Amino acid sequence: MLEVCLLGTGGTVPLPNRWLTSCLLRWKGHSLLVDCGEGTQIALHQHGYSCRHIDTILLTHFHADHTAGLPGLLLTMAKSERTEPVTIYGPKGLEEILRGIMTVARYVPFEIRFREIREREYTFQIDDLKVCAFAVRHSVPCFGYAFDLARGRKFDVTKAEKLNLPKKYWGLLQKEQTVEYEGKTYTPDMVLGEERKGIRLVYTTDTRPVSYIREHAVKADLLIAEGMYGDPEKQEKAEYNKHMTMQESAAIAASAGVKELWFTHYSPSMPNPGIYLDDVKMIFPNAAAASDGQKKELSFED
Repeated sequence: MLEVCLLGTGGTVPLPNRWLTSCLLRWKGHSLLVDCGEGTQIALHQHGYSCRHIDTILLTHFHADHTAGLPGLLLTMAKSERTEPVTIYGPKGLEEILRGIMTVARYVPFEIRFREIREREYTFQIDDLKVCAFAVRHSVPCFGYAFDLARGRKFDVTKAEKLNLPKKYWGLLQKEQTVEYEGKTYTPDMVLGEERKGIRLVYTTDTRPVSYIREHAVKADLLIAEGMYGDPEKQEKAEYNKHMTMQESAAIAASAGVKELWFTHYSPSMPNPGIYLDDVKMIFPNAAAASDGQKKELSFED
């Protein structure tokens, strides 16, 4: 199970009922934050989450509406007596950004590890969650993120019993480890079934439509994508500022065959994005004008 919560859905500046961009993922005791706009720590508490347990932060890019909440968040984590390291990923220039942040957020008692992403695509692992950062097209270097939570293959007890292998070794095979016993080699394929579909979530904002988004979003359970503008008359403005309209994100969702689409990163000039949904659903029916606090538990298929 992968829990996702949009903490903030605003772009550029916050509104009275809309915090700036941030998304929380939780699974198996891990908490991961994508972006940290102004007000993120307040939104976390409003929706019943703790800052203390965030162990990984992913930054799409370094514009203020995606990073201005970091100093306050780190200081709040420090005051909660956190001692475990926090790892931050972001585009080239992250080290310089963190130096500036730590000038403001002094006396943080835990280690801050970081990794600058310089490749067009970079994949890493957090426990059993695979994360792929992929370059998109904004006015500054910017990344989208694809998340894949693997599902283990089903253990076949009947097959295991036929091996005459002591049960104490079964767990190793189930964890896809090879076992040596009495001169014989036992491999996971001897007791495991076929590969099973996992969970895929894709998050991308502050970009023009690029092929990388569709490639990573194919058959995704949930695509969270930018809906900066809903009014077709703002198309030229979206192109000039390197943003996507709701209609463009919906077209990507439709071509990628995703199950569900949530919009985020709305322009402050669009206080009610829901008014454009009728037109958007003509392109992709299962689209939602997400609001702050929208959450869902993505589960493995039966």
